[in-house]
Amino acid sequence: KPMLLPLLREETSSFIFPCNPALQRPELQHMVMELLRCIPLLLFLLFVCGLDHFIFSVLSIIQHHSFIEYSYQTSHHLSVNVMGTSLMAELLRTTIGALNSSFDTEVETSNLVCLPQPTGMTRQQYLNTCLPLGALAFLCLAQVYPFRLRRAIAAFYFPKREKTRVLFLYNKLLQQRKHFLHLQRGCIARQARQPPGLWTLLLQWCRRRWPWLRRCLRRSCTLCGKPETPRHQPCPNPDCNALYCESCW
Repeated sequence: KPMLLPLLREETSSFIFPCNPALQRPELQHMVMELLRCIPLLLFLLFVCGLDHFIFSVLSIIQHHSFIEYSYQTSHHLSVNVMGTSLMAELLRTTIGALNSSFDTEVETSNLVCLPQPTGMTRQQYLNTCLPLGALAFLCLAQVYPFRLRRAIAAFYFPKREKTRVLFLYNKLLQQRKHFLHLQRGCIARQARQPPGLWTLLLQWCRRRWPWLRRCLRRSCTLCGKPETPRHQPCPNPDCNALYCESCW
């Protein structure tokens, strides 16, 4: 059977390698979609926090500018004087003299009880409010690693299904690789029919004239674009300047 390994450079980007700690391209796409779903929650949270601060500011202004304090002071003096020295005068002074009174009244009141008493949220309370959303965003970033175990778990419980999936992937990659090679042959044939440009001729002349420049003027694989290594194979046709990596060759 034809071998698929090592994978081509174009094929590597479509696979997820579980042992690689870095986020890979398919995982990045899924992670970005999950983070985009958190944006409505973030906007709603910002709206609620802004509305809370706005209501608190309005109530604080009402409390500060609507405060009214009343102060009432009054003084009352009552004195009954009975003139004379007779017995009746003495009797009246004794009885009516009890009506003599003197008192001062001072009353202070305000509408403080009727005013709103707003309490603003502290920075810690705002932080605690945003903490669940931050945890959700962190889970969106970290969920890619547990998701790598899905295939292993499914293969453990459904080995026949896993074998079918592997065969399907194998045939799919073979078909894609055949199609890819067919397209690349056409591209290489079109490039071969075109005359080389002035820059290409200059680079080739420099590489032949000064071999030590090959480290700086490295070529790449004609098919996959992999940088030149000692394992690269040149085209056996002397009139062709194509270079192929080990996997493409």
